[in-house]
Amino acid sequence: MRLIPVTAVFPGAGMAAELLTVGDLRVEFMMADHVVYAVNGVSFDLGAGEIIGIVGESGCGKSQMALALMGLLPRNARVYGSLGFRGRSLLSMAPRDWLRVRGCHMAMVFQNPATALNPYLRVSTQMIEVLRWHRRLSRRRALTLAIETLASVHIPDPETKILAYPFELSGGMLQRITIAMALLGRPDLLIADEPTTALDVTVQAGILALLDDINRRLGMAMIMISHDMGVVANTCHRVAVMYAGRIVETAPVEAFFAAPRHPYSRALLQAIPSVDRDAGVPLAVIPGQPPVLKAFPQGCVFAARCAGRRPECTREVPPWLCVAPGHHVSCFFPEAEQYHVVR
Repeated sequence: MRLIPVTAVFPGAGMAAELLTVGDLRVEFMMADHVVYAVNGVSFDLGAGEIIGIVGESGCGKSQMALALMGLLPRNARVYGSLGFRGRSLLSMAPRDWLRVRGCHMAMVFQNPATALNPYLRVSTQMIEVLRWHRRLSRRRALTLAIETLASVHIPDPETKILAYPFELSGGMLQRITIAMALLGRPDLLIADEPTTALDVTVQAGILALLDDINRRLGMAMIMISHDMGVVANTCHRVAVMYAGRIVETAPVEAFFAAPRHPYSRALLQAIPSVDRDAGVPLAVIPGQPPVLKAFPQGCVFAARCAGRRPECTREVPPWLCVAPGHHVSCFFPEAEQYHVVR
């Protein structure tokens, strides 16, 4: 039970030359008495300068996929499939090679900036360490560049803020600092895992504007993981919807929000509050719960919660269908007038 490889499903999906290629990625956690299948056959590619949004409920495998890309999974994890970055296989690299790639060519902004930074060390100490390890700069030059990078992410009075401890700064300030630290190595790929979850709306808007500016100014590719459809709509070029460890739909962002094809995608969008919704109409909810990933269901992973399921949905894995240029969905019965099966 696995998705069709990316080369068969999404030919030429990237905006530019492929920077990252993920093929049939699977992440399993070996527990004492069972196996947890956190990611089960994810395939996609990412072009240089492209931003792809990964959306889905909590527990669908988004963060575990990101940690697999960064080589940061715990020891009880097993990773299968292929991860190609700039033409090189990440899964075949030695641990010491990972230290050169991670933080330099690939960087990650974690969900909670308060826990991503060491509370016992000043911001300057943590930023200088990155520059001295990856770029072999002197301590004086590293401090100067760290201050310049803080200024580039709109930190006010960076000369003072860099001497602070993380607990002395606000959540929005900490998030900007974690983004600045990710930029120190001049990475080609930035993975942002829920970068605005713990922030208020005003600070969130500033962080998103910053990420958009970084993408435009530096041409840096990004993977944006988010629950917030508004964030994805205003930031990303492409969308991939994950459910129960699999990607069930991928499309250009405009096409996705104009006409989502998978029933899970439609349910996610229908569950978003709207200012023009009638006050007496209850907000749509998705019935049931996601499957337990230690007992994976047969057939379509969303079948148990889908109002339009039919007998074949519970027996077979749906094929990948091309419903529009660049728009693919794993569903037997997508809402489309014309489609063809991707062989």
